[in-house]
Amino acid sequence: MNDTATDLDWIKVAEAKQLPEGRVMTVTARTSSICLVHFDGQWAAMDNHCPHQGGPLGEGSIEKGVDGACWIRCPWHGWDFDPVTGAPPGGHEDTGQAIFPVRVEDGDVLVGLAPEPPHQRTVTDVMAETFSNWGIRAVFGMVGHSNLGLADAIRRQTADGKMRYIGVRHEGAAGFAASGYGKLTGKPAACLTIAGPGATNLMTGMWDAKVDRAPVLALTGQVQTQVFGPGAFQDIDLLAAFAPVAKFSQPVLTSSQHSELASLACKSAIIERDVAHLVFPDDVQTIPSDAPAKGPEGRMALPVVIPADSELDRARAMIAAAKRPFIVIGHGAVDSMDKVMPLIEALKAPAVTTFKGKGLIPDDHPYAAGVLGRSGTPIASWFMNEADLVLTLGSSFANHTGIEPGKTIIQVDFEQAQLGKFHPVTLPVWGEIGAFCDAVQTGLTRHAEAEDHAAGIAERWAIWREEKQSRVSDDAGKGLGSAVIFRHLSDLCPANAVIAVDVGNNTYSFGRYFETKGQRVLMSGYLGSIGFSFPAAMGAWAATQEDPEYAGRPVISISGDGGFGQYAMEFTTAVKYRMNITHILLNNGQLGKITKEQRAGHFAAWQTDLINPSFAAFARLCGGHGAKVTKADQIPAAIAEALAYDGPALVEIMTDMELV
Repeated sequence: MNDTATDLDWIKVAEAKQLPEGRVMTVTARTSSICLVHFDGQWAAMDNHCPHQGGPLGEGSIEKGVDGACWIRCPWHGWDFDPVTGAPPGGHEDTGQAIFPVRVEDGDVLVGLAPEPPHQRTVTDVMAETFSNWGIRAVFGMVGHSNLGLADAIRRQTADGKMRYIGVRHEGAAGFAASGYGKLTGKPAACLTIAGPGATNLMTGMWDAKVDRAPVLALTGQVQTQVFGPGAFQDIDLLAAFAPVAKFSQPVLTSSQHSELASLACKSAIIERDVAHLVFPDDVQTIPSDAPAKGPEGRMALPVVIPADSELDRARAMIAAAKRPFIVIGHGAVDSMDKVMPLIEALKAPAVTTFKGKGLIPDDHPYAAGVLGRSGTPIASWFMNEADLVLTLGSSFANHTGIEPGKTIIQVDFEQAQLGKFHPVTLPVWGEIGAFCDAVQTGLTRHAEAEDHAAGIAERWAIWREEKQSRVSDDAGKGLGSAVIFRHLSDLCPANAVIAVDVGNNTYSFGRYFETKGQRVLMSGYLGSIGFSFPAAMGAWAATQEDPEYAGRPVISISGDGGFGQYAMEFTTAVKYRMNITHILLNNGQLGKITKEQRAGHFAAWQTDLINPSFAAFARLCGGHGAKVTKADQIPAAIAEALAYDGPALVEIMTDMELV
């Protein structure tokens, strides 16, 4: 069909040579999907969606009827349409297709569309605007058939510069990225999936966020409301599926107060430091709405809980009676270190962190004594043994940390459920860590015989560093050892870096050997999920782009070959968005930690060996930087070059699993 109408927008959709006569193809004009037809010397265009079940007519065929007439046949169920009129056989116009005028000019095929009307605001526009008002700045996910309306609303927010969208290769990576973002900033990012498998793929990352108290907003598409329940394609009960992991989980219905629902989800994620989940049925997403977007004004209070005076008095008395106080800093103190540090310096006491809290006090601070526990240093365990009082700030007493329960313990936490969670403590104190540290110093005195531990800490560090140096040259001819790798990384890693670490031997070695200078460390703490580090680094990178507090901070990821293999294709995501991430990959050709556990349990080492590609070559094939290290003297240059690379870089270091 040809048309010379002048009140249309004529949009090029193809070159004439792209579509031979007797063929159809799908083209796009603005946001309209169109079936373009070339037959009997003519061109025609019609709505691409079959009215039966939305089948793509542009993927169908031209069929000749017995009378020689041409028909466009739907590839899904065989419905036919006249390419000129759009009508089906028998002339039932109510089931026909919309027809668009076509021009062919200078070898280009143009389709005429009416001028685009102003966008009609939808339910998901209202909710996306509300998310933005609540500070949702990053969305990780995959666009698919059951979230298209919601995705378009998010697209509009990104076009306005209010959100950043990062399309991942697997929804599990979106979950870990959002979790990493929340752990770093204390603010929720969103993750977007389709119904069914998209939503279930997200689940591991949501559990990681939940158990480590990171705020996340999960947005899942869903099948249309009319087919809920009877077993429609990709229909599962998402509310039931997310019930154990989400603190807040609600469907978005036609009758919902949409901006209120979005506000409640955001508020729940923030104040509960947990997962909030919304289910978006396909047909609800595009319902027109003029409702105003909402925001947090008047709905949030400052999160300050001041401990009771009686508990502060007891804490002061216990500290004054201690000759050898010992401070344990957990991840719960992450936002209060400006208040914690003056207390440490006032007490002149050794301060250690849990593994989750590694980096909260730099290892070069005079009172820093490293990490306590399985991934820790002998410095920390020495001072724990000598202590007559343990003051723990934001620590949950996990088995991995190993705080001696028989000690006199003051435990401070802003969650009442964490106080004495695994065993009684001498003095449980409910309050914000910063508020406690500020308040307890008023009138605080030290025991007359309490020493300044700076010299003793320095002595213990010297002993430990000498032992670490003695391990640097270890070589059994099977690869490099962790001591030499992390010595160089300690020297080269920028002090303001964000470091995401994985699970496995590499993680234990990082905790033991890497010396922090102010870096922030992210890990899959209580879930301990392999594969966490690289997606979490993507989340951290997004935070450096969206949160002024983290702007300009370099991002480093550390894993073994088993962990990186879980989400290796996300390296292409990093390339696509030019993420400045440096990944340090310790390749020992197996799941080394599991091998060690099998041996420790008197089992045969079985099914833990891995077949790997050259990960350095893989990184280069993906469009990033890749370097392979087989000798110790190659490490400094390889790491320095990767850190200097503007984009995703991977350093593959061939290691010996026994030298950890």
